[in-house]
Parts: sequence; C-alpha cells; structure tokens
Amino acid sequence: MNRLIAPALCLWAATAPAQEWAKARLEKSPRHHEWVTVKHGNREIQCYLTYPEVKDPATAVVVIHEIFGLTDWVRGVTDQLAEAGYIAIAPDLLSGAAPGGGGTAELGGSDAATKAIRSLPPEQVTADLNAAVEYVKKLPSCNGKVVVAGFCWGGAQSFRFATNNKELKAAFVFYGTGPESEQDLAKINAPVYGFYGGNDNRINSTIPKTSEAMKRAEKKYESVTYDEAGHGFMRAGEAPDANAANKMAREEAWKRWKELLKKI
Repeated sequence: MNRLIAPALCLWAATAPAQEWAKARLEKSPRHHEWVTVKHGNREIQCYLTYPEVKDPATAVVVIHEIFGLTDWVRGVTDQLAEAGYIAIAPDLLSGAAPGGGGTAELGGSDAATKAIRSLPPEQVTADLNAAVEYVKKLPSCNGKVVVAGFCWGGAQSFRFATNNKELKAAFVFYGTGPESEQDLAKINAPVYGFYGGNDNRINSTIPKTSEAMKRAEKKYESVTYDEAGHGFMRAGEAPDANAANKMAREEAWKRWKELLKKI
C-alpha cells in the first residue's frame, strides 16, 4: 500500500510572504486560464486550467502543488507550461478540506494548508489525480498524452502517482522522495525524471536507494542535481529576492524540463 509522504523540509517556507510577484506575472499573461470542477464519485475538485496558444492539440501536464496547497506560484507554473506549448491543469487536492467545503484559499494560510495536507488519505489523492488525468485527456485540445509533475510534497506525490496510473507518459519529480516499496516501483510504466537541489541533503540522501531500486525494477529514472540550490528552488529561484544558485538552478531545470517534454 502506498503511503502519503509529507516531506518535513518543505516547511522551511511555511511563513513565506504572499506571492504577489507570482500573482502579478499571472495577471499579465495573455493565455486563457479558467477554474474547472472535476468530479469523481461524490467528490468535487477545483482545478486551475491553462491553455497554450498553439495550432494543434497539445500534451497535457497535471501539476501537483507543494505542501502549501494551490498557491499563486503553482498557478503560475501552469501558465509557464502553457507558454511552452502545453495544456496544464493543477488540481487543488485540498478541495473540501476547509470549513464550508472550500480548499486552499479558504484555509487561510500555509500553516492550515500544511496541517490539512498531512491528513489527506492516499487513496483520495490518487483518485483526485486520476480524475484530473481523465478530465484533461478528454479535452478536444489535448492530444491524449498526459504527464505528471510535482514540487516538494507534490514531487513525492508525482513519483507515487506513477505507481498508480499506467497511462502516464512521464513523471517529473522536483525535490521529492520516491516510494519505499519496490513492489510499488515495479508498477511504474513511465520514465521518471528527478530534479534536485545540491543543498537539500534530506531529500538527496534518498536518491541512491531510489536509483538502485528503480534499476532492479528495470525502470527508467534519471536525476539531475543542481549545485548549491536549496529545496524549493523552482519557486525560490523565481522570487524577486532569489539567490544566484536558486535562480540558475531554476533556469537550467526549466530548460531540461522543456527538452524532455518535447520528446513525449
């Protein structure tokens, strides 16, 4: 059975200031964004969907948010993926977790979101992600190919989701740990690509074990570690006060990610 992983190291930014810079960038985007409700069973998930301005149907990316929930920065990631030519959908996996049935926004802050995420049932997360995949795959503008990508807590979830959905074309894991069960790893049907910060030993110390287990399972797992970058560099490297290492790591990771997406 897969267990839900909530990396403690993600908490370093639990008191981070509001992401006004991410919101401002999003508001200037010329691309089409919308909120959609994805349903499965008796559950409804609010998802942020962004479309690229392209001629032909595009590959879709399911974006799994950090432990802080569906923030402005995560919505901005969907826009940057659309800018690169991909449909991107980010489900709010905290949908229904707030009083009154709300999600991330209604929880009122990163501390509450973090607490709520730790109590999410693994089976519910998997079902929510499966529903998002089915929704985006059936869009007329989608070419039927779907990949998953996640950050921090979402990075671990993207790796875990690859063990639960055989239709994925790839999984992109940003500074998240891999499943511990080799039986789970054996279920993976897509290549897994890891992106890690050099100054993130709690996560990086698990990479050799994951790599060896993936080799034994004869699964593709390729990881890159960016020197001197910290945990969360994809977000931290975009912030106005980004240090040089995080900024460079973000730029190089985006370049690699786009190159890999072109091969899907």
